Amino acid sequence: MRTRGSSAVGVREIIFSYPGREPLLRGLDLEIARGEKVGLIGPNGSGKTTLMLLIAGVLEPGSGTVQVEGRSVVPGRFNPDLGFVFQNPDDQLFCPTVLDDLLFGLLNKGISPSRSRAMAMEYLEKTGMLHLEGIPPHHLSGGEKRMVSIAGIMITDPSVVLMDEPESSLDCRWKRKLMGFLSETDKTLLVASHDLEFLLETCGRTVMLDGGKICADGPSAEIMGDVELMRAHGFEKPYSLVSRTEPHGKGFPV
Repeated sequence: MRTRGSSAVGVREIIFSYPGREPLLRGLDLEIARGEKVGLIGPNGSGKTTLMLLIAGVLEPGSGTVQVEGRSVVPGRFNPDLGFVFQNPDDQLFCPTVLDDLLFGLLNKGISPSRSRAMAMEYLEKTGMLHLEGIPPHHLSGGEKRMVSIAGIMITDPSVVLMDEPESSLDCRWKRKLMGFLSETDKTLLVASHDLEFLLETCGRTVMLDGGKICADGPSAEIMGDVELMRAHGFEKPYSLVSRTEPHGKGFPV
């Protein structure tokens, strides 16, 4: 059921635990407006990937509700409104060639083969990967796999995109290219990353997850510029927010 005028992503009172373990998420609430770009940070094991898998319908919550574009997420059911870039591109790339991987989503949306091929070739050229069209994905470098997996999701034009460490394995050139692409897109983004500078460049809002709940939520520069908050949850203030006279890395808890 779709709720008119609802946000792009609505997570309400989610509780989730893996079998035999204490709850990882404890009554978590999150709202993301349409077109908003949100960075998701937190210590290792805080549940960032788990939260994304719940939003995508890969996992089912113990209790609570998840909505994407006003529709309740049904675990295990394909959702054309949502795209998910996995942390490991090998979990996403499975077709014989790079071109086939880009064609897969388009053809399954019912787009004609000729139109799908034209779109895929255009997208490969736009992203600088045209020379890879006939290469098997398992022959690509880690960074090339990353870019192909992102392209394979974005080309299907979902309105909401979840990205789990999308900058991983990218060199400076490709990371900068991805930053520009994400900054220009009008899609709703939820991006989990440990690269705080990357999130500062791409996401105007940052949500910090720890202890099973959201412990901070606000403008990215404001959240990441709070030294005491960042240190309390295992982070340092990003270098770009540190003044030349301000000490960095001192008093960090270990």
